[in-house]
Amino acid sequence: MARLTEPLRDEHRELRPRVDEILTVADLLGDAEHDLPSERITAVSAFLHQHLLRHAAAEEAALYPIVGWALGGAQATATMSRDHVEIARMSDELEVLASEARAGRPDIRALRQVLYGLHAIVALHFAKEEEVYLPLLDERLTPETARRLFAEMEEAAKTTRAA
Repeated sequence: MARLTEPLRDEHRELRPRVDEILTVADLLGDAEHDLPSERITAVSAFLHQHLLRHAAAEEAALYPIVGWALGGAQATATMSRDHVEIARMSDELEVLASEARAGRPDIRALRQVLYGLHAIVALHFAKEEEVYLPLLDERLTPETARRLFAEMEEAAKTTRAA
């Protein structure tokens, strides 16, 4: 039997290679400026701002209110929302560091730290959703509620301005 939350699981599967690229880019950073994979850092930053943060906004707008209902209170998703705040903050920090690197002032250590941190937070965030929230929703949502949820998430992602 198909799980009602399969659309979100599918979206995570689509995003995961891009999330793993964050780790790959961090691993590529050498100690010298000539080892700087600038184009890949820029691509990671663009992915975060144009895709992942929109995904997070859609979760805040549509998914987390339903999870809060299923768990009996809006505060049930507070730690996950805090993950989103930190991902946005670190994404902005990466953009600044990438801009400095393009201007010839790379801070390799800071770039590496931000990239490793982003990967860890996003990977853990996805795991928490998939292992805790989605099984709960599979048990408690009706097919109609699930359909509305994913339609609302899609609309929220479309209307969220890229950061």
